[in-house]
Amino acid sequence: MSGVEVITFGCRLNTYESEVMRAQAEKAGLNNAILVNTCAVTGEAVRQARQAIRRARRENPHARIIVTGCAAQTEKQTFAEMAEVDAVLGNEEKLKSASYRGLPDFGVSAEEKLRVNDIMSVRATAPQMVKHIDGHVRAFIQVQNGCDHRCTFCIIPYGRGNSRSVPMGAVVEQARSLVEGGYREIVLTGVDATSYGADLPGQPSLGFLAKTLLKQVPEIRRLRLSSIDSIEADRHLLDLIADEPRFMPHLHLSLQHGDDMILKRMKRRHLRADALAFVEEVRRLRPETSLGADMIAGFPTETEEMFANAASLAEEARIAHLHVFPYSPRPGTPAARMPQLDRALVKERAARLRETGQRLHQAHLDGMVGSRQSLLVENNGLAHTENFTLVAAPGLRPRDLVPVTITGHNGRHLNMQSMAADAA
Repeated sequence: MSGVEVITFGCRLNTYESEVMRAQAEKAGLNNAILVNTCAVTGEAVRQARQAIRRARRENPHARIIVTGCAAQTEKQTFAEMAEVDAVLGNEEKLKSASYRGLPDFGVSAEEKLRVNDIMSVRATAPQMVKHIDGHVRAFIQVQNGCDHRCTFCIIPYGRGNSRSVPMGAVVEQARSLVEGGYREIVLTGVDATSYGADLPGQPSLGFLAKTLLKQVPEIRRLRLSSIDSIEADRHLLDLIADEPRFMPHLHLSLQHGDDMILKRMKRRHLRADALAFVEEVRRLRPETSLGADMIAGFPTETEEMFANAASLAEEARIAHLHVFPYSPRPGTPAARMPQLDRALVKERAARLRETGQRLHQAHLDGMVGSRQSLLVENNGLAHTENFTLVAAPGLRPRDLVPVTITGHNGRHLNMQSMAADAA
């Protein structure tokens, strides 16, 4: 191989940062290299990264393999001790061209491979400009990094550091550049995006940032948020939901569970009633809004009744896109020291919760049949509606916005009838 290849795991923020990494590595003159941008959210994510590294080495015996991302930050020694790995960079180092210069020679010791600083010492997030997001028709913009909260199951603050925000002017500049590059849809992303602005002068909220973006860059056709913590949603965000057609009617919520005792043991800041009240308010303001959510099955001490409360919350909130995670103990987190459930039971409950999610998704698809929708066409014969429902769109041109009628679905995605590309 030649050039720089990037293998990305995990969240949309990682997807965005992978473009920054590629640009910085190329700027440093790196060649014949594979950058692996890892995720640490579950033990399975770490396992998949290790597996990908071994496969990359088999297929590219002479390439440099550089591992970075959250798993590299939290488990640096694990990756440094892999014979297939040539260097390990921290989450701060991966975004700097200097990190890709003077890398260690092949065959050095594990300690010599390490370029990982104390992420808790990082106090600011420098704006990172990218011109495109490889393979995507929607563009991600990092507005925030890190997290000040310490949910008992979560290792991510130790991989990302404390919360820090990108100044509003830099976000506006990045959005303008991406829109000029042909992107119709912008997605604002961060580790804890709804904490945006607390460290900036005037403490602007995420909702205020989104309002400002749409005002100052009127060419943005569609604006989304990647994920939100509903307890941090402010009046500006609710105004957008109610009144701004360019703000897409889809929210992905960090719910995690539906039982109050488990939520307290997770050290979440909301209770079941808070989540349902937010969902009710969103649907009152904009009935067509679809909701996604993350939920964990098999958290330590979870009884069958507590699990049932999680499933029933998903039902009551009519979560159309449910992402289920079997609880995975992460070393160094408080939940890893709590009484654990049997792994077979954790997997069984996760499977049952996924079945609930599948039923809810089917009901969501059923409800969209016969409706008129606007699609953003992607690169693989698929498209997404404004409420982020997948549609089969064969033969349509990527990045076009296309009005269609939904005629049915196959259980996985919607089908459409007729099309008229919006060339505007």
